[in-house]
Amino acid sequence: MSLGQQLAPHLPFLRRYGRALTGSQAQGDRYVRATLEAIVAAPDQFPRDVDPRLGLYRTFQAIWNSTNFDEVAADDVAEEQEVVARARLSRMTPLSRQALLLTAMEGFTPEDAAYLIEVDAAEVDALVAEALAEIEKQTRARVLVIEDEPIIAMDIESIVRDLGHEVTGVAVTRDEAVALAMEDRPGLVLADIQLADDSSGIDAVKDILAEFNVPVIFITAFPERLLTGERPEPTFLITKPFQRSTVKAAISQALFFDESTVPA
Repeated sequence: MSLGQQLAPHLPFLRRYGRALTGSQAQGDRYVRATLEAIVAAPDQFPRDVDPRLGLYRTFQAIWNSTNFDEVAADDVAEEQEVVARARLSRMTPLSRQALLLTAMEGFTPEDAAYLIEVDAAEVDALVAEALAEIEKQTRARVLVIEDEPIIAMDIESIVRDLGHEVTGVAVTRDEAVALAMEDRPGLVLADIQLADDSSGIDAVKDILAEFNVPVIFITAFPERLLTGERPEPTFLITKPFQRSTVKAAISQALFFDESTVPA
């Protein structure tokens, strides 16, 4: 099997990581594209002594660490959002955010995360704890949940409240989601893809975003379908079935880049 064939199944998830790390589909996908270009340009330098997925993420990390934030952000991020991101980055070690996303969202073990960010394995747990403490301290929001499965909706509600956020409502259809959003404007939306009446959570979110801007996290059993890099797609995405830690990490990271949550 060629290297390209080995890496192809992992690309959607690398896009997810890149987008979550940067808070932008355009920025995240640019890092992924640069990663692939580096591999194509020098395939002999690709790490062959580890699993291909680890090698792919390690190459991405090398690109991330060697690229100036200004170079990647300038063309893709609105000035206000860039200011917000810079303010938060100045109060938090970027390495801790990487450790959190790699373990909680991407599912790497602490040992693998340590390899990817080039620290001792013993440091990863401390970095993750630092990230959660700092992000949770900075962000509080009112959250709309769009989910038609009662058990899953209850679980998401519990996670949201445990983080100190308020749930404005739970919608099971597109129309109900839009109505709840208009009635009580949320600061964050968590949306399933397929809803109770066969309507689409994606369409519900489009309707909401047509009225006002709000960060959105999509929840789906088929993330690769929404992470092709070929059209406007979610910046933040959770895979079903999910772990509570994954939802917490995604919520924290989505709010991290949202200007409405900047402390006074």
